[in-house]
Amino acid sequence: MVITVNLAESYDIIIEQGILKRCAEELNLNRKVLIVTDSGVPAQYSEEVKSHCKEGIIGCIEPGEDHKSLESFAKLQQIMLDNNFTRGDCVVAVGGGVVGDLAGFVASAYMRGIDFYNIPTTVLSQVDSSVGGKTAINFGGVKNIVGAFYQPKKVLIDPDVLKTLSPRMISNGIAEAIKMAITFDASTFEKLEAQDEISDFTPIIADAISTKAKVVEEDEKESGLRKVLNFGHTIGHGIEIASNGALYHGESVALGMLCMCDDEVRARIEKVLNKLNMPCSCSVDEKTAVNAILHDKKAGADSISTVYVKEIGSFEFRKMKIDELESRLKLVNT
Repeated sequence: MVITVNLAESYDIIIEQGILKRCAEELNLNRKVLIVTDSGVPAQYSEEVKSHCKEGIIGCIEPGEDHKSLESFAKLQQIMLDNNFTRGDCVVAVGGGVVGDLAGFVASAYMRGIDFYNIPTTVLSQVDSSVGGKTAINFGGVKNIVGAFYQPKKVLIDPDVLKTLSPRMISNGIAEAIKMAITFDASTFEKLEAQDEISDFTPIIADAISTKAKVVEEDEKESGLRKVLNFGHTIGHGIEIASNGALYHGESVALGMLCMCDDEVRARIEKVLNKLNMPCSCSVDEKTAVNAILHDKKAGADSISTVYVKEIGSFEFRKMKIDELESRLKLVNT
């Protein structure tokens, strides 16, 4: 399956089993290639890409948000400088969202921009961060505060790489796909509701990517419609930080979604989350979570812009005071 993102410089997202082993058929690797990965990603994936390159160099960072940093950015820039990369060379990300965000920003900045390809290896990065060109690093304790909109030349999605993931990691990513359905695609959400067990994830991933591609086409720089993709993220980011690593990003966003909808919608979302063995409640320090929400980049002077769902398949933007967000956090924080 090929999904084209139609922008000023359009690109294809190819979803195909086994495409990693045929990556040279889709990517121009006949040049110097910096392959960015992390030590938590199975090494055979980056080695597979390297085997297809004219001159491939693997830049490996440590896993986790702490390493989506200025230090990692500098390390990868130095590798390219030491190896005499030119504007004609490229960067390939092989990993999850941290790797993709970092590698894309590295590509955007080196010599003012060189080609960037993304091969996401987690469900979360496949359905979310690999689509739309948002690249960034964390800085000063603030997530994704330094970055650029920089679209990839192509994205390769191979369902085979998901076989090494735990069920929890798969569910963590599917939460972002559910988010797309809740806000834009009632029919897809109804399909998830109707399934006794959610086991075939490829159609869910494809539907989510198609939805996000359409949103990005309409609002590439997140000035309007694309802000809907923040559904669940404002409170979710607070929960994620306050959990101190106990909750994954997708799990935290799912909890955030439960906070930002009507009661009837919440009940429907909980049923789908239960099928994926995802938490529908948490126990985090409220003060820590609220402080993280206040530092969120969507925060205004006295209120925060949020996305609220009254009915599956639709959304509305709401400005909320911090005390209202505190009350909504209590819906899931026990």
